[in-house]
Amino acid sequence: MNFIDKPYSPACDRNKAPILAVLETHLRDARRVLEVGSGTGQHAVHFASALPHLTWQCSDRPDYLPGIRQWLAEAALPNTPAPLPLDVSGPWPEGPFDALFTANTLHIMGWPQVEQLFARLPHVLAPAGRLVVYGPFNYSGCFTSASNAEFDTALRSEDPARGIRDFEAVAALASQAGLQLLEDRSLPANNRCIVWCQKTQPSFNSP
Repeated sequence: MNFIDKPYSPACDRNKAPILAVLETHLRDARRVLEVGSGTGQHAVHFASALPHLTWQCSDRPDYLPGIRQWLAEAALPNTPAPLPLDVSGPWPEGPFDALFTANTLHIMGWPQVEQLFARLPHVLAPAGRLVVYGPFNYSGCFTSASNAEFDTALRSEDPARGIRDFEAVAALASQAGLQLLEDRSLPANNRCIVWCQKTQPSFNSP
């Protein structure tokens, strides 16, 4: 297999250490993690290597899987099974997972897909399971930086369904799914790492 041409994201290299610090705090007791939107696979390799007690299950849309496989094959870690195809609007892998991690996905999905992601959580998360979301957020309808405002404009110019999400709207979905907020940590480059915990019975039935 040729690893020279495997996909590479500079942003993943920049943010992997700050995100890992959050994961080390909140996933100490986790054993099985589902990553939604694994992208290049760089995060998976870094986190699975640093957290060998975890089985890190990658997933993404089918067109991303070959690149993820390259990263996993090159690292040859024992705790990274083959990546799974996953579109949040379609079938999901069988749970339960002790945690779900997703990075830089909510602003790429349309809002209906964000809603579907949260609607699936009660069915894939184990009791007391964690949800860890990394990316930019607005608060009280306001951008947290000029660069985030510019990023949002660029996202919407590519696809009007995209855009930086309001924390309050996402938190409402989390609450509906039976999650409670554990931490909202500020990370470099005007990003956040937000952690929720599955504690209560969800107040609705997922489609």
